Amino acid sequence: MRVGVHTSIAGGLENAAHHAWRIGCDTFQMFSANPRGWRAAEPAAEDYEKFRAARRQYGLDPVVVHDNYLINLAAEDGTIRGKSIAAFRKELERAVALQADYLVTHPGSGKGTTPARAIAHCVEALQRAAAGLNLDGLTILIENTAGQGSVIGRTFEEVAEIVAGAGHELPVGACVDTAHCFAAGYAIHTPEGLRETVKMLDATVGLARLRVIHANDSKSDFGSHSDRHEHIGKGKIGAAAFARIVRHPKLRSIPFICETPLDKPDDDRRNIRVMRRLAAGGRR
Repeated sequence: MRVGVHTSIAGGLENAAHHAWRIGCDTFQMFSANPRGWRAAEPAAEDYEKFRAARRQYGLDPVVVHDNYLINLAAEDGTIRGKSIAAFRKELERAVALQADYLVTHPGSGKGTTPARAIAHCVEALQRAAAGLNLDGLTILIENTAGQGSVIGRTFEEVAEIVAGAGHELPVGACVDTAHCFAAGYAIHTPEGLRETVKMLDATVGLARLRVIHANDSKSDFGSHSDRHEHIGKGKIGAAAFARIVRHPKLRSIPFICETPLDKPDDDRRNIRVMRRLAAGGRR
């Protein structure tokens, strides 16, 4: 099992790799710039080289970049969608310069329109953002959502439709978040529910296109459509369920990235240890 966390780029891009190595990650996720602003300062060429050198030194694989939280590729409003396309283009360019393996994006909100039209907007926006760009091995991953408000991607069918639509022109796969699955109504907390969820995932998105799993317990109730992450084994999904997830024969070889809270300085390291103990058959 390859397991890691989302690490900070504070003080320099390469610090994400340094921190991942220090706390025992095999893989890690990062932002490439400020995730909450439309305009980001572009790193210098030497910043990218320092990052690539650190990643090579530690043998961390894969490297996952998560895009800006403001991006809404499914927006009905043309101005917002235009800004989102431009911002996502920058995300692609930075991810390529980092030599990242994956760029994760939320499909967006379809407020003011139908889910079908929002999905069509998302597919078109992905294609426009990547037009003419050599992705050089980078794969875009569509993340499932908890289904709050008007967001699309609550169901595997919606994720599959985006992946299939954009996949005609681009390298596209999926990232599945355990807390989002649980909040959206997929019963991954029970043995039978996990079996059915994996079966549905394979029948829609396809397990071959599932490249990363965000391993997050949930503070929110089952089917609540509320996206609130918790430490592994401390939430409503629970340690026993995560043991089944990380040992599932069709999931265990997929990289797991924890996006769990940082309530105490060593929380990331603890969550990694818990994941490994569960994978090995131990208690949390």
